[in-house]
Amino acid sequence: MVFETRFLNDRVVVAVGDIARQQVDAIVNAANSSLLGGGGVDGAIHRVGGPRILEECREIRRGQYPKGLPPGKAVITTAGNLPARHVIHTVGPVYGEHNGADAELLAACYEQSLKLATTHSLTSIAFPAISTGAYRYPRAEAAAIASQSVRQFLENDETLREVRLIFFSESDMKMFTKHQEFLKR
Repeated sequence: MVFETRFLNDRVVVAVGDIARQQVDAIVNAANSSLLGGGGVDGAIHRVGGPRILEECREIRRGQYPKGLPPGKAVITTAGNLPARHVIHTVGPVYGEHNGADAELLAACYEQSLKLATTHSLTSIAFPAISTGAYRYPRAEAAAIASQSVRQFLENDETLREVRLIFFSESDMKMFTKHQEFLKR
């Protein structure tokens, strides 16, 4: 059974699924600052995508971010063996470790990822729930921030036709849907 809800004139799809299997122009990787793979979403994307993604991430580390990608920033690579064309890597905040800037950093993850997609003329993107796993961001708060960020970006953008928010479980999707703010002004 497929669980899916749509918002903003069907431009936003909220669904249960596997982020590594999304057939979109770009998937977003909830990366760690090393960009070298890890657990959860990051590990799955690197495993399915193969060594090309890791090679490009190493090059980004050598050139742009030798100390690692800071929280709230985003970079783009090809997608290797994934069905997507690109991977946008962003580092979410570890909840409670950024002197009150957690919400701003989480919003920046979505905003920077969306901006990168449009800069590269991409029309579809899929996000996991950034920072809500090992980084302990409360799911209800993350839902409000993610939905506000996506809504605000789409209000001023015509390039992106579809933004998917992909959740690992039905309960995670329901939590997001309950606390989303797509419909608030």
